[in-house]
Amino acid sequence: MDKTKTGLRNAKKRKQKTALIIPAPQAPFDYKKELEAAARNMILVHDPDMLIKMTADTIVDKLRVKHVSVLLQEKDAYILSVSRGNGQIRFPVGMARVDKENPIIVFFKRFNDRILFKRRAVVYRQAKGLLKSGGVKDRLCAILEHVLYQMEVFDASACVPSYVRDNLLGVLLLGPKLNNEEFSDEEVEFFIALASHMAMAIRNAQLFKELELELDRKKQLFIRTTIALAAAIEAKDHYTHGHTTRVTNISKEIAMRLGEGAPCVNEKFIEDLEFASLLHDIGKIGIPEYILNKEGPLNDDERIMIRKHPAIGVGIIKSIKELEGALQGVRYHHERYDGLGYPEGLKGHGIPLIASIISVADSFDAMTTDRPYRRRLSKADALAEIRQLSGKQFDPRVTHAFFKLYQENRI
Repeated sequence: MDKTKTGLRNAKKRKQKTALIIPAPQAPFDYKKELEAAARNMILVHDPDMLIKMTADTIVDKLRVKHVSVLLQEKDAYILSVSRGNGQIRFPVGMARVDKENPIIVFFKRFNDRILFKRRAVVYRQAKGLLKSGGVKDRLCAILEHVLYQMEVFDASACVPSYVRDNLLGVLLLGPKLNNEEFSDEEVEFFIALASHMAMAIRNAQLFKELELELDRKKQLFIRTTIALAAAIEAKDHYTHGHTTRVTNISKEIAMRLGEGAPCVNEKFIEDLEFASLLHDIGKIGIPEYILNKEGPLNDDERIMIRKHPAIGVGIIKSIKELEGALQGVRYHHERYDGLGYPEGLKGHGIPLIASIISVADSFDAMTTDRPYRRRLSKADALAEIRQLSGKQFDPRVTHAFFKLYQENRI
C-alpha cells in the first residue's frame, strides 16, 4: 500500500516536472509595434553602418530568418555591407560587389514599377511560380529569371528594395526562415516597411555625417587661420618664435592632468584653451615693434602700452563667435593669484582657470627662452622660480599639475 502511494507521488512529480519544461506558446508577432520601435531607434542613430546592422538584426531576431545581407549603394555599385545570421554566407562582408547592371539592381531600378511588382519585394517561390504559370511575359520574364538566379547565388528567399524617393539606396537579401516556412504576406509587408524606414534613416545619417565632415573641414580651416594669426604675432616679436605653439602644448598637458580631478576640464574646455593659448598674445599686433624688441627695461609709458595687449587681443577676436570660450584666457592670462596682476587685478579663484593655466605655461616658456632684456634660465631654475611664486603669482592647483608633468618628463 505504501509502495503504491509512493509510486503515485513519484508519477505525479514526474508529470509536474515534464509540464515545467513545456515551452510557453509564443505571443503573436506585433508587426506594427515592432516597426514603430525600429523606426524610433533608427532616428537616434547617426551611423549608416549601425543602422543597417540594426535592421538586419531585427529581421534575424524577430522573424527567425537564417541570414540577412544588405547590398548598399556606393557610387556606381552596390557593396555587401552587412551579413547577419546563422546560415552560410557565401561572400564575406565588403568583398561582394555588384554593379548597376546586375539583374537585381536593374529589376528594382527599371522594372519594379510594373503593376505586378510595384515597389515590392521579390519572394523567390512566388516569383518562380509566376514564371512557371506564364503570369509574367516579355522582357520582364527574362530579367526575372536572371534575378532568381542571382538570388540563388546569394541563397536569398526574398529581395526587398530600399528606396529614398526614386533612388535605390540598397537591397535586403533575406535567407529562408529557420522553420523553412514561406514568408507570409504580413511578413513581406513588414520587410518592405522596415526597408523604407531604413532607407530614410540611412539617408538622414549620411547627411548628418556629411554635415559633420563639412563642420570638421571648416573647423580645421579655422584652426589653421588661428595658427596663421599666431604666426603674425611672432613675426613682429623676433624673440618669441615658436612661443605660442609651446605655450599651447604645455597648457593642454596641464589641462589634461587637471582634468583627472576637475569636472570643468572637459573636451570643450580644452578646445577653448587651445584657441586661447594660440591667441593669448594676439593683442601684441597693436604694440609698436620697438617696445616688443627693446633690449633694455621698459619705461613707465612703455609698460602701460605693453599691458594693453590683453584688451587689444579681446577687441580683435570678440566678434568671432567660435572664440567666445577663448576670450577669458586672452583677457586674464596676466592676472596674478595674489591680485597684483592686470588688467583687472583679479585674485585667487576669481581668475578663470583657463587664464591661470596659460599664465604658468606662458611664464615658463618666457623664462626658458632668450628675450631682448635677458638670457634664458635653465629649466631647473625656471621650475624653482615657479615653485617660489606658487600661491603668489600662480594658482597652486595649476603649479601642482605642472610639477607633476615636469617630473614625468612631459615638459
